[in-house]
Amino acid sequence: MQREAALADQRALLEEERSTLCQRLAELGFGQSESLTFDQNFADSSQVTAERAEVEALATSLQESLDEVDDALRKMDAGTYGTCEGCGQPIAAARLEAKLTARLCMECASKR
Repeated sequence: MQREAALADQRALLEEERSTLCQRLAELGFGQSESLTFDQNFADSSQVTAERAEVEALATSLQESLDEVDDALRKMDAGTYGTCEGCGQPIAAARLEAKLTARLCMECASKR
C-alpha cells in the first residue's frame, strides 16, 4: 500500500513536471509543429542568429527533459517504473525521489 501511495505521488510530480515543460516549450514558440519562430524583420540578423541558437539549445534541453518524463510515465503505465535498465534490479526509493526519471540504479549509473 505504501508503494502504491509513493507511485501516485511520483506520478503527480511527473505530470506536473510534464505540464511545466510543455508550457515552457510553448512560451519559446516550440509547440505542436516542433519548430521555433522568430521575427524575420528584425534589423540585426546576427542578434537574431545568436538568439535563435540560444533558444534552440534551451528548447532541445527542455525537449530532452520532456522525453525523460514521458518515458517515466510510460514505464509507470507498463509497471516497469523503478526498475534499472542496466541490471533489472529495483532502483532505490531515495534515488527515484531525487531523480524521478532515473533509468539506472546507482551502481549501474556509476559504471557510465
